[in-house]
Parts: sequence; structure tokens; C-alpha cells
Amino acid sequence: QVQLVESGGGLVQAGGSLRLSCAASERTIGRYPTGWFRQTPGKEREFVAAISVTGGSTFYADPVKGRFTISRDNAKNTVYLQMNSLKPEDTAVYFCAAGSRTTSPLDYYYWGQGTQVTVSS
Repeated sequence: QVQLVESGGGLVQAGGSLRLSCAASERTIGRYPTGWFRQTPGKEREFVAAISVTGGSTFYADPVKGRFTISRDNAKNTVYLQMNSLKPEDTAVYFCAAGSRTTSPLDYYYWGQGTQVTVSS
């Protein structure tokens, strides 16, 4: 199985930046397209960004376009989400997922446990 571990979450003021990392053991992450999702209390898990196996293709949800950047370093078995110009509405638990690059969480096979991102006003 593919084991994913997110890190890099925390508390940041509005307008600040964070970089999330999604790491896997060995070189397994490089075998799959990967996405980021987020979830807040009372809401369904929503798509944030996705990236192809080689990193040549990316896709973003409208609310984060121009502010977030997804990237990957397969040599380090890691996928990143650089988050700039953070807003309070970005507050959520962020999940890394592998196995697809669609916008639906139902299309992904592997998930991390999530990392909390809190943006204060």
C-alpha cells in the first residue's frame, strides 16, 4: 500500500504563506498522480489541486488559483502545496491523496491523515 504523511500545517495570519508536504516511503509517490483536498467542519471534502505523475500538468480549484502552487519532487518522494496570500476561508484540514488527478475524492485510492491549516484574520 501507498503510505502518505502530510506536514507543514500550522497557524498563520491572513496574507501569510505555508508550504505543505506529502511524503511517502521509498519512491512510491512517483508512481501516481496526486491531489490535495481540504475539509472544514460541516462541509464535504473539497478539491484543491492536482498534479500528474511527472509534474507536467496541474489543475487548481477556482478559489486557490493564483495563490496556491502544487509541485512534486519524485526523487525525494514528496509532493508539495505552496500556499501564498492565505485567507481565513482557507482554514481547513488539508489532505494529500494519490491515484488520480480529478476533482472528485471518490477517484483517489490512497489518503494521508491530514494536517491542520488555520488562518487568522
